Amino acid sequence: MHLEKIEKLVKHLVMRKDIHPENYRIVAFKDMSNDDVFLTKSTADTNETIEVDGVEYPLVKLEISRTSHPYYTGKSKLVDTAGRIDKFKNKYAKFKK
Repeated sequence: MHLEKIEKLVKHLVMRKDIHPENYRIVAFKDMSNDDVFLTKSTADTNETIEVDGVEYPLVKLEISRTSHPYYTGKSKLVDTAGRIDKFKNKYAKFKK
């Protein structure tokens, strides 16, 4: 009975065949908020490319990454929502009845 449990455990630990992607390649990810570029393996589809250190890589553009996200940087961006609301009110105040 102990042997059966071990065989069952080993069966789950072995990677199953034909379910993992084969098209891993080095891809450049670019944070568009701060122009940081980093390379990693990925299967992400993209039509754009970028040259990094004289080598051309497929490019995936990101809005935010570890180099710009407030959680990782410890910095937060202040969004001036009050200023935008005031501008909106001033702009449309002439239509007020």
